[in-house]
Amino acid sequence: MIFLRLVQAAIMIPALFAAAPALAQVGKSVTIVDANIASDKELAAMPHLNAALVKAILDARPFPSITELDALLSKSLKREQIAELYGRLFVHLNLNTATREQILLIPNAGPRMAHEFEEYRPYKALAQFHREIDKYVDDKELARLEQYVFVPINLNTASDADILTVPGLGNRMLHEFKEYRPYKAIEQFRREIGKYVDNREVARLERYVTIN
Repeated sequence: MIFLRLVQAAIMIPALFAAAPALAQVGKSVTIVDANIASDKELAAMPHLNAALVKAILDARPFPSITELDALLSKSLKREQIAELYGRLFVHLNLNTATREQILLIPNAGPRMAHEFEEYRPYKALAQFHREIDKYVDDKELARLEQYVFVPINLNTASDADILTVPGLGNRMLHEFKEYRPYKAIEQFRREIGKYVDNREVARLERYVTIN
C-alpha cells in the first residue's frame, strides 16, 4: 500500500508542475512595441509617424506613462490616427495605478472593460488579471489586452522569470537587480542601478518595480 501511494505521488508531482502557469508580471507582446525601447527603425515603420515625430519620441523618452506620449502625439495627429498607432505602439499601464482615461487609450477597450480592469484592484500578480479578465473575453482578446499592462515586481522577492519580463532587461541587469537585495527604499534601487545605466534608463526601469 505504501509503495502504491509513493508511485501515485511520483506520477502526480510532474503533472502539478506542468499545470503551473508561466510566471510573468509584464504582459507578453502580441502586436505592440514598447514606446520607451522601440528603435528608430521600428518607430519609423509605425503608422502616421514621420521623421519629426520619431525624433520627438526619441528625445522625450522615457515616458512616465501613456499620458505623456499621448500629449506629444496629440500635437500632430488626429484621435483616429493615434488609436490606430496604439495598436502597434504603447507605454505599459500599471494595473494598480492607471487612470480610467489611460485604460481607455487601449484600442477598443471601452468603458465596460475599463470598469473590469479597475474592479479587481489591487493586483498582486499578472496571473490575477489573466484569471479575472478571462471571464469576459476569449483567449485572443485576453492576450491582446494583457500586452498593454503590468503589475510591478517586488524587488526583494521577484523570481528571475518575473524580472526578465521587464522590457529590454537581460541577464546582466537581472544579476544587478538581485545583487543589492534586500532593498529598503526605491532610492537605493536608483543609486545602485545608476552605476550601470544612465538616469533615463533608471527611470524607465523604475516604472516596473516596487519594494512593497
